Amino acid sequence: MSASLSPTTGKLYGIERVCTAWEEPRSSYYGRKARRAKPVAAQKRGPKTAITDDELLALIKADLATSKFTGEGHRKVWARLRFVKGYRIGRKRVLRIMRVNNLLSPHRAVQGQPKEHAGKIITTAPNILWGTDGTKIFTMDEGWTWLFTTVEHWNAECLGWHLTKTGDRFAALQPISMALTSRFGSVSADTARGLALRMDNGPQYLSDHFQNQIKYWGIAPSFAFVAEPETNGVAERFYRTLKEQVIYGRSYRTIEELRIAVADFIERYNRYWLVEKLGFKSPLQAYEEHQLKAAA
Repeated sequence: MSASLSPTTGKLYGIERVCTAWEEPRSSYYGRKARRAKPVAAQKRGPKTAITDDELLALIKADLATSKFTGEGHRKVWARLRFVKGYRIGRKRVLRIMRVNNLLSPHRAVQGQPKEHAGKIITTAPNILWGTDGTKIFTMDEGWTWLFTTVEHWNAECLGWHLTKTGDRFAALQPISMALTSRFGSVSADTARGLALRMDNGPQYLSDHFQNQIKYWGIAPSFAFVAEPETNGVAERFYRTLKEQVIYGRSYRTIEELRIAVADFIERYNRYWLVEKLGFKSPLQAYEEHQLKAAA
């Protein structure tokens, strides 16, 4: 269009007049024209380094070979190359190249064989193994609160729970006492003889008072492995379900308001939550059917 002749003046329209009429900057026109004339291949953004990756890899290998120590990580290699030998290179670049070429310190890797958790924590009948755990929930007016629960490993039923401001050893025993009353109708000595209780290594559960009390009830302690929450997975999974249903995305001002929400959820969960390992039956439905079969 800019090279066309105006029928009125007989002169070229020109680039400036056309860009003004179309409300386009001339820089955009000249930029497109230059790109069409000489296409530029896509390149990595940022400043160009003086040392290529292959050259840096050779420097790293030479530094490791001449070092007076063994098992050094990328920080020591980078420091010697950067501050001792004067190469202007980035630490993260050294880390990337050493990781790709398996040159990182072997002492930083996880030692031993990984644990596959191939065992089972699901029982074949109720009242063989219970799980207990505690978690903290925030309230707007009263701050952090503790929720302790006891969950049946066989059908994932929440047998007992306790919400309190103080999460000590006495509070940790409350859901177990509630579960014993619900299942066995008593909290006297040897009420739950033959039952095991899965718990983590929290201070509430390691205390002498807690251990002596569950032994009084006839319960054998069964501790989860340290730093392996999978071994207390039934209680952990129940907390995840509870928080997804009534905690996440909601705010509670007081402990009493939170207590009402938790109580309502546990009632609905036990009666209506469908558990896959039970053939998509609710915990109470599975337990009631088991009791009918046992009575028959």
